[in-house]
Amino acid sequence: MPHHIAWFDRHDPALEPVLGGKNTSLGIMTMAGLPVPPGFAVTATAYVKALHDTGVAGALAAMVGGLDVTDGVALARVATEARDTITGTPLPPWLADEVDEAYATISERRGQADLPVAVRSSATCEDQPDASFAGEHDTYLWVRGADALRDHVRRCWASLYTERAICYRRQMGYGEDGAAMSVGIQQMVLPKASGVAFTLNPLNGDRSQIAIDASWGLGEAVVSGSVTPDNFLVDKVMGDITSRVISDKTVEHVLDEDDRVVEREVDEERRTAASLTDDEVRAVAALARRAEKHYGRPQDVEWAIDGAAPADEAVVLLQSRPETVWSRKARVASPDSANTFQSIVHNLLHPSGSQTVHLH
Repeated sequence: MPHHIAWFDRHDPALEPVLGGKNTSLGIMTMAGLPVPPGFAVTATAYVKALHDTGVAGALAAMVGGLDVTDGVALARVATEARDTITGTPLPPWLADEVDEAYATISERRGQADLPVAVRSSATCEDQPDASFAGEHDTYLWVRGADALRDHVRRCWASLYTERAICYRRQMGYGEDGAAMSVGIQQMVLPKASGVAFTLNPLNGDRSQIAIDASWGLGEAVVSGSVTPDNFLVDKVMGDITSRVISDKTVEHVLDEDDRVVEREVDEERRTAASLTDDEVRAVAALARRAEKHYGRPQDVEWAIDGAAPADEAVVLLQSRPETVWSRKARVASPDSANTFQSIVHNLLHPSGSQTVHLH
């Protein structure tokens, strides 16, 4: 029997081809004991079977097969029709039942009816070695209730058919029959602050440093670029914070009174205040380093500070993916050992850390 639901805490490496990169990473990190919010994936096998059973697959093939992607008007029309076809077709009963059952199970496990979840796209085409699909597919936050969850699973599927996604697959030579979508459903964390961390300095590739971007509220403000985040550099060997740049953080993504994620202005007193304490900066850096150690290569990590959790459990890992910019460049700089030695010497000579604090 094909697998349609895959739990992160029972990750099966044999299912990775039908989980996509994001869900595979969540399963691997959960099994490694990293602090990942619990959840499950609807596999790409379910996507393929559901679209076939409902006749949507044939309709999509007819729409996209002969499309000239250089014709902007036709591309926009076909992309809209394709997405509307997917979102307007209910899940087949066999899949609706499985999704409902899994959602009821995680809600019961967490002791909360209609558990708020994040619903994240995880396309299998993201795993191609030359693929660069970051930001191409949709994520939805604070989804509650079985009906809403089924709806947002279809919306994630439909994000395979944006104009950008269609063009990208065509340009990269990926056939439409090879495009499939797994969807991750993960307990929602309502963070006081969140952001991204790189286990090397993204400005120069220095692997002796961890770079952290942070801002108030949900991390989408950082990822989307709607806010200039605070930036911290942490020495990977000694753990010292060697640089702080505290920005004027004008907006944050938060929940409103109707449980909707909205963008709002940051209170005046928090705009120019550091979004992380020193202890939180070090905790984020330590978590990013654990992810790098597990994967054995530099990582780009999404994290959050769970405002409802105890301080020693507050930092959670939302995603970890291989860093690609510097990892793909020829290693012509000093070896890691030299960088590490220089870092140690610097910290011995400057035990308080060479900290630059300025405001954007």
